[in-house]
Amino acid sequence: MNAYQVVSFILIGMIVFAIDKKKEYFPVPIILLLAGIGLSLTPFYDNVVLTEKMILHWFLPALLFITAYEFSLKDFKKYYKTFVSLSTIGMLLMAFLFALLIYAIIGPTLSIGFLGALLIASILTPTDPVSVVNILKTSTNKEELADVVEGESLFNDGTSVVLFTVVAGLYSNQQGFQIGSFIQEFLLVSIGGILIGLIFGFIFSKVIFWLNHREYQVMVSIVLAYGSFLIAEHFGVSGVLATVTSGLMLSFELEKTNKNNTRNYLKGFWENLNPVILSVLIIVMGLETRDLLNVNEWWAMLVIFMLSILAREVVLFIMYQIIPNFRHHFKRKDLHIMTWSGIKGTMSVALLLMFKDQYSNEADIFLSLSIGVIILSMVIQSLTIYPLSKRI
Repeated sequence: MNAYQVVSFILIGMIVFAIDKKKEYFPVPIILLLAGIGLSLTPFYDNVVLTEKMILHWFLPALLFITAYEFSLKDFKKYYKTFVSLSTIGMLLMAFLFALLIYAIIGPTLSIGFLGALLIASILTPTDPVSVVNILKTSTNKEELADVVEGESLFNDGTSVVLFTVVAGLYSNQQGFQIGSFIQEFLLVSIGGILIGLIFGFIFSKVIFWLNHREYQVMVSIVLAYGSFLIAEHFGVSGVLATVTSGLMLSFELEKTNKNNTRNYLKGFWENLNPVILSVLIIVMGLETRDLLNVNEWWAMLVIFMLSILAREVVLFIMYQIIPNFRHHFKRKDLHIMTWSGIKGTMSVALLLMFKDQYSNEADIFLSLSIGVIILSMVIQSLTIYPLSKRI
């Protein structure tokens, strides 16, 4: 990407965000995605390439840190059992059920084995609440529902990377699936990322308290967001969970010490940065779809999309029955909204590109099916969540 292209992406994003006022019928990510698809038809953007490292190292740490830092600690304490359960046991159940459905229904026709189906499921399991949280808050009287959707997404972003890494390794090496080794690696990578996030978050929050200049405090928060991610990745643990944990840790320390001025200043910086990052990222995602999407498999994309909805609804119902905290705060009908709110987005694209970069053209069908489902999810679910939430 050159400077002219980046500036044009930010300009388009500025226009789209300026139009978006009520955030009810105008889902910003869809418009940006469609803009990117449209721009892919012009020669000026032919050299724009989105890689897994660009998403993981440039965009994702900032987006995750913003969400974690701004997430209500009151809601975290209230619903943490639900968040943790949905993003660990719930996420794993969802991925395996989704994979079984793909393997049974799509597998025989497209010659996809169970490991291939599990790979697709691991790419499409993480959810992206960017386009839906504000809609839920304006269309329903229960902001708690939006908070749970946001919190679930925040944590399952990290665990989904761990799941994908293990499954992609098994697929590339054509190894047999062993549940014991899978759980061991899953726990090691997850806990390691959380520990690094806790350590970095604690240390850098103390540094921020020590500094008196706001500009330097912002600089420290940037180092915290990206540094915790990169250090965790260097040691082979989850950088996503490290960044999320460090953001929550900083927020907790600021609340505990009543540093409201510092909190508001940092929040102002990150809130201004957020739409810029989203604009560039989602538009470039749209540009990338041209090379990945094979429209000849549209029927399979549609079926997998419907299977993803089914798998999420079933697992949410199971978790609703076994988690008292979940059942205590929500009604069963709320599960339908939560199911439809599980939109695929940024993290799914990052995992897809990670597979593409690491394993070349070994599995073009997986890339095509996954990007097709992501587009269907972003368009269909984002456009229909508002009227659906009004009905239920």
